Amino acid sequence: MGHEKINPGLNLLPCPRSLKRLRGTFILPKQKPLSAIKVIRTLSAPEHPEGYALTISKSEIRISFRETGGLRAAAATLRQILRQCGRRLPCLRIRDWPDFARRGVMLDVSRGRVPKLATLLDLAEKLSDFKINELQLYTEHTFAYQPYQSIWQSWGALTAREIRLLDARCRKLGIDLVPNQNSFGHLRYFLEDPRLNKLGELAEPYEAETRDFLRRPTTLAPNHPGTLPFLRGLYDELLPNFSSRFFNIGGDETWDLGKGRSRNLCAARGKGRVYFDFLKKIHREVSRRDRQMMFWGDIILKYPKLIRELPQGVVALNWGYEAGHPFAKEAARFAKAKIPFYVCPGTSTWQTLLGRHDNGLANLRAAAKAGKKYGAMGFLNTDWGDGGHPQPLAVSWPMFAAGAALAWNSRTLTDRTLLAVLNRDVFEDPTGRIAAAGFRLGFAHRKLGVKAMNETPLGTVIAAPRPEDRELFCRHGLKWFARIPAKRIIAALKEIQKQRSVLTRARPVSESGKILAAELDLAARMAEQSCKYMLWQQAAAAGIPSKARALAQTGVRELRKLDKDFNACWPLRSKATPKHCSPFLQWRIEDYLRPAN
Repeated sequence: MGHEKINPGLNLLPCPRSLKRLRGTFILPKQKPLSAIKVIRTLSAPEHPEGYALTISKSEIRISFRETGGLRAAAATLRQILRQCGRRLPCLRIRDWPDFARRGVMLDVSRGRVPKLATLLDLAEKLSDFKINELQLYTEHTFAYQPYQSIWQSWGALTAREIRLLDARCRKLGIDLVPNQNSFGHLRYFLEDPRLNKLGELAEPYEAETRDFLRRPTTLAPNHPGTLPFLRGLYDELLPNFSSRFFNIGGDETWDLGKGRSRNLCAARGKGRVYFDFLKKIHREVSRRDRQMMFWGDIILKYPKLIRELPQGVVALNWGYEAGHPFAKEAARFAKAKIPFYVCPGTSTWQTLLGRHDNGLANLRAAAKAGKKYGAMGFLNTDWGDGGHPQPLAVSWPMFAAGAALAWNSRTLTDRTLLAVLNRDVFEDPTGRIAAAGFRLGFAHRKLGVKAMNETPLGTVIAAPRPEDRELFCRHGLKWFARIPAKRIIAALKEIQKQRSVLTRARPVSESGKILAAELDLAARMAEQSCKYMLWQQAAAAGIPSKARALAQTGVRELRKLDKDFNACWPLRSKATPKHCSPFLQWRIEDYLRPAN
């Protein structure tokens, strides 16, 4: 039973499994408040490594636990109660334990936005209060590998020292900072380097199956003699900075495999077997370094007969990001083969600027339900940065918190509690307006009346690549105007403006809250420009030059101001420059200034 029905005035996230309100209150003493808290290690606590009982009586606070994880969970719950109630605490009894042993967040740090150490430390602190106990930083080329400074320098990179400091803090918070280095596909920027180009399956871009973008070489050639030595060099530099016994080697979306250097090998042995054999070679390297290998499960699911042959102890990460993703079907396959696995949904923020929270919530719920049913060892909530990662952390926070709640207790999550806790513990806004506005902005895309996988027009119109570049991400952006009636675009624009007006009346009390509010408003301003750009496209297509000129003039002025403000906000959170994140602001200015044909 959740606390919503029992005590609607107390907002806890995740929701405890059992909460009973008792009569009376307890006044925490001003002097030596910790002396009023009794901590007892006992077998009477819930039978789970993170199980705990928390009792607030009229005379004391009592925490019962079996293992350290239970004590941490109890402390996190108590901190939330203290933040809401101050010294005057309601008497209550909680018994609680999680659905999933490992509850994680994965943040993409490779697509244009590399967070500063202070940003990551703040993220870890806040996630620990929501009982998250695993953090991964998705890395392609943005760790400061010493031989490859020329590759990562313009992007920014996390240094060995920064990782060690973050790892140490995470350990104290009860969070396992898991190293994450893609090791098969998604290595575009490594493979663009002349020293490494020969290691790629392909050396040149090629036409995608849909013929609407070019695939750049991203996949290592598994049969090149230099491939494993390259990976060994990465591992030997990266892994000593982490205390985790796990290592996520990626291995997803190996698009190029079989199209170049391994073509004959794949023809002879089968693409699935070639992929699998290289995965086993990576596994041997990981095992030699005393780590347990995690890998994305999308490729192996295409070759289900190979699942049973996976080396003992590997952990499959079963990802999917749409509301209707078949988590249950895929989880059943790993469970049947007795392969330990995670369910890995996502925040649905990438290529959206403001989120698509309807899809995100459904995706998170489906993953939690299937993972619990089939015995997943973990729930990893992924936050990607496709298209330059223009969306800020403020947009991801509602889904981070929702995912944390569902990973702990999959049956209880309400919007009311989610927003109350976000305002109290993340945005630190007593008015409640930041979370309310941010949450509603995540539904604004529905006003447009269209749906697409992994995007919304609010995110991809403004961020669309230049047609001549033929890039993958946001490539549909310049086409949306022809599918959406002007009245729907205007409705979405008005909704964004309405929520921006709410944001102006927020009063965050911390510097962190002020930054979150500012970056949320910047994201909303960019989404506004998507709407205005589509209206300009429609006026130009309809042959109304006077209207098109007026929209273009306004658009140029607003985009220049937005670019200036985005650049000013960038160093508060992120390393390097927005060079790889927001070049599209200049592209749209150029579009507006281009003479009409």
